[in-house]
Amino acid sequence: MALILGLDSSTQSTKALLVDADTGEVVDARTAPHPPGTEVDPKAWLAAADDATAGLLERADAVAVGGQQHGMVALDDERAPVRDALLWNDTRSADAARDLIAEMGGPQACADAIGSVLVASFTSSKLRWLRDHEPEHAVATTTVLLPHDFVSHHLAAPGTEPFTDRGDASGTGYFATAIGQWRPDLLEQALGHSARLPRIVAPGHTAAETSGGAVLAGGTGDNMAAALGMALRPGDVLVSVGTSGVASAISTTPVADGAGVVTGFADASGGFLPMVTTMNAAGILDLQARWLGVDHDELAALALQSAPGAGGVTLLPYYGGERTPNRPDAVGTWTGLTPRTTRADLARAAYEALLCSLADAVDRLVAATGAQPQRVLMVGGATKSAALRELAPAVLGCPVVLPPPGEYVALGAARQAAWALAGSAEPPTWPAPETTVLEADPTPHVREVYADLRARTDTWTTTPSTEGTP
Repeated sequence: MALILGLDSSTQSTKALLVDADTGEVVDARTAPHPPGTEVDPKAWLAAADDATAGLLERADAVAVGGQQHGMVALDDERAPVRDALLWNDTRSADAARDLIAEMGGPQACADAIGSVLVASFTSSKLRWLRDHEPEHAVATTTVLLPHDFVSHHLAAPGTEPFTDRGDASGTGYFATAIGQWRPDLLEQALGHSARLPRIVAPGHTAAETSGGAVLAGGTGDNMAAALGMALRPGDVLVSVGTSGVASAISTTPVADGAGVVTGFADASGGFLPMVTTMNAAGILDLQARWLGVDHDELAALALQSAPGAGGVTLLPYYGGERTPNRPDAVGTWTGLTPRTTRADLARAAYEALLCSLADAVDRLVAATGAQPQRVLMVGGATKSAALRELAPAVLGCPVVLPPPGEYVALGAARQAAWALAGSAEPPTWPAPETTVLEADPTPHVREVYADLRARTDTWTTTPSTEGTP
């Protein structure tokens, strides 16, 4: 029996799964924490990888790493970090992103060049920040890697040149996603001088060997690894409900959305992974539970006591601003409150708002790809909620497939490793896990009222009013 090892080097920790290459069955697992913060010594990821793979790496015939996207790992001539890595969620580079977009000719020109409109999370934005604020570190930078590249190189045999894949590369800001090639000119524009970039490993190919002689695959970004781990196919839309909300889809054609709503990433298998992200997701429910003085199970029970439409109460849940739609300075807005409003109405309005926001994300994804979804899958910690399970198909207006809980990023990395080990044209097909299909009568009026409130707040935020916000 061939065994493969998949790593998820995430923001919070390294998770390692040892998997049967033929069946996809997890036979062993370990985890190790990462330091907190948005600025981290990348060598901490190497220590965590060593800890999480201890006792597993020597048993593996092939290995691959899935990792947090976008992070900037700037290395000197000795391939040592010139400073701590800036992670995807470090927003100090927001102004740098705007500057680079303007220099590229505007949002649509930026999207045409790299597949996405730059935001603070992208690596090139962070490199521009480095150039402008720490010029001594920028000058010392001669190689730029992504987090998963740095971990993969650590696992490789001595003398191996750094490598990456097109999926994670598509989140850097200096990769032409549509044609799968680096844009060194864009990296130089951001950093102020040229730097070495890792070679791109084609999907399913071997990148190198580990020190122990195991096959080492190219690895990929965490979202791409999750799509591979769930065996998503064209026609699938995956909705993830975590701290942020994400709707993504496998596509055979690239996307270049100049509005900046859809990020046009590549996937790990030769296609594309367009994605829409909302800032507010599970936190909407956390806040509502705190306000009502209940836990999440009690919040769900309250919500299910109310009727569709929450007794006329509607919430626009932009508590921390919003990314989709792009309203960074927005606040949460409640309407329809009356003396008849109940605690149950308030609970249900929170769930309906979360789901309407995610439904908007799915709509934008469908509009960008031009393909109606054949399956909508939903994952994330919030799917444990009985209310979310019951209301999701009603608000989204279609059946929702609920996969079992799992470490899908690490599993996707393992599947990539199995693919490289097999040397086949396609990734291995593993038995599909049992899923739950959630169904309910659609409640389109809930989305209609939500859309009306969203449109009205557009007017409130663009037209000064002497009467105040309703």
